Amino acid sequence: MRVAVLAHGKFPDRAKTAVGVLRYADYDVVSVIDRDHAGSRVTDHVPGVQDAPVVAGFGEVPEPVDALLIGIAPIGGGFDESWRPDVLAALSRGCDVIAGLHYFLNDDEEFVSLAAENDCELRDVRRPPDDLSVSEGLAGAVDAEVILTVGTDCSVGKMTTTMELARAAKAAGHEAAVIPTGQTGIMIEGWGTPIDRVVSDFTAGAVEAMIRKKGDDYEYLFVEGQGSIVHPAYSAVTCGILHGAMPDALVLCHEADRDRIHGYEPFPLPSIEEYVDLYEGLAAPVSDASVVAGALNTSDLGDAAARDALVDFESAIDAPATDVLRYDIDDVLEAIV
Repeated sequence: MRVAVLAHGKFPDRAKTAVGVLRYADYDVVSVIDRDHAGSRVTDHVPGVQDAPVVAGFGEVPEPVDALLIGIAPIGGGFDESWRPDVLAALSRGCDVIAGLHYFLNDDEEFVSLAAENDCELRDVRRPPDDLSVSEGLAGAVDAEVILTVGTDCSVGKMTTTMELARAAKAAGHEAAVIPTGQTGIMIEGWGTPIDRVVSDFTAGAVEAMIRKKGDDYEYLFVEGQGSIVHPAYSAVTCGILHGAMPDALVLCHEADRDRIHGYEPFPLPSIEEYVDLYEGLAAPVSDASVVAGALNTSDLGDAAARDALVDFESAIDAPATDVLRYDIDDVLEAIV
């Protein structure tokens, strides 16, 4: 499928859905739409992903194109009205529109009407299925080893780490699959349940259902973590995933030098050692999972500082760690498999 990715004003640092799709999805991205960087190319900003021109609006997206994908997931998941002209332009050209927002395109009368007129599909990947139920506590019985990425905060690299570990496991000859729990993972994998949109009673059950669906067909399941157990807004999602997954192992993800919760700066991050204790203690009632490895995002550091930060992080978690996009992943994978 040929897609254009909307990332107005956020590309690349605050458009993690766009970057995730560019790095991991099977889509052929023909353009990224960002009026702030129009005239440049994707790889001018993000190395190591598929390249495409950056344009100012959907009107500049070349044919053929099948869909517009909204590559931004702001806090709260709202729809920015400045995006409306691009969505309308896409629908007018007969393109589907894919979004991972809490604002559902299918609840917008203008979008629904134009989509029907032009035989387009509006895909709200953050709309959960209707047949969810509470957990039965059965995820731990699957044949696969279940590995869950957990974080010190939001946007520290849990999705990226999940994808890289699954890729590395497959390359090493293992049968491995990703369990997508957020909008970006769902867009990449083509299936999954958006856990942050699920009714609280059904959160653990939704994760359990995905693991039971895949758990006897693979050696390893890599579960995409969400949020952080100390996050003042999103801790409930984190806990639900942890208890629903009943993981065999945890991989702790952190961004180097981050010491405050992003977007909630009055709240400091606990020490790394405290996170290890918190996650292992929270897992203990349902599994004996421990933090067996770590992933450190060092993108804002020079090489010497990054390597020093990794040494400190490994010491704090008492396990091997790496930056999964910058350095070798073998030691971390060996600790898991």
